[in-house]
Amino acid sequence: MEALISSLTRQQVFAITHASDVSAARRAGQRLADELGFDETRAGQLALIVTEAATNILKHAGEGEIHIGPAQSAAGSGVDVLALDSGPGIADIDACLVDGMSTTGTAGTGLGALRRLSDEFDVYTEPGRGAAFFMRLWRDSPAPEPCGVEIGALWAPLAGEDECGDGWAVRCDARGATLLAADGLGHGPDAARAAAAAIETLGRNKTAQADELMLAAHEALRSTRGAALATARIDFAGDELRFAGIGNIAGCVIEDGRRALVSHNGIVGHNMRKVQEFAVPFPRGALCILHSDGIQTQWDLDKYPGLAGRSTVLIAAMLMRDFIRRRDDAMVLVVRRHGSAS
Repeated sequence: MEALISSLTRQQVFAITHASDVSAARRAGQRLADELGFDETRAGQLALIVTEAATNILKHAGEGEIHIGPAQSAAGSGVDVLALDSGPGIADIDACLVDGMSTTGTAGTGLGALRRLSDEFDVYTEPGRGAAFFMRLWRDSPAPEPCGVEIGALWAPLAGEDECGDGWAVRCDARGATLLAADGLGHGPDAARAAAAAIETLGRNKTAQADELMLAAHEALRSTRGAALATARIDFAGDELRFAGIGNIAGCVIEDGRRALVSHNGIVGHNMRKVQEFAVPFPRGALCILHSDGIQTQWDLDKYPGLAGRSTVLIAAMLMRDFIRRRDDAMVLVVRRHGSAS
């Protein structure tokens, strides 16, 4: 079964600085649950997850963000909740996830409830470096089977803009997964239209070749201002990733070290002189990270102990939180092939 997920789905971000922000985030979660057809029980669980996550930010960090959107998975319909802060972090996260444990004089069920209510749960925290909690709740129970890759992505427009000119998409099928990351030139609505045109190309073209997809996008983007673009195909049977890049989308594979993915100069849709596909090993458990130039390139996952093994959403969250430039649109896409290397 083929499925396409992308940044064209709505992602809502709520700054959490006051108790009233908790209610706003909870209402947004409830609206999304209604749109996705959650029953009353599952919708109620989602409301509790959002409330506890946002309240935890206020109690322990003072301020932070809640991200709410459709599940970044081709496996089925669900809602993802990400709680992110830059506060003091949590020294003993295992103890805090036990119901009844409290460091603030409350009942202490908040963090334990997040894990208990979620179908998928993960957390990354270090003392002095904040915390990130990821919760996923599927519409239907039991949870669907995974689709072969685990996806985590964040994207944000330049301050003052409503539309983001950076975008991403992943199409999954039985044989593998195709990835696309786009950075429309400039920012604002015209950049967003260029990124959307690239994503729609992936939806229309079933080719498994990264270079062929790049050529199709070049034709589709001629009527736009153009974009930097990276395309990649993960081949499950061959344990391989094939990559093609034009412009300043940064890419790497992390598997027993970090290997950069090479892009050529140009603008897809206008000035694309050379398209070249490169193949690199991509066994089970490997990570592929693609991001726009709205994210600094000097990041190093080794400086975040244990992060490479956490949820891809948490990896994307740390890179976005700590390395966003804030003078352009920004996007980071993290994809892990399911399973452990043999």
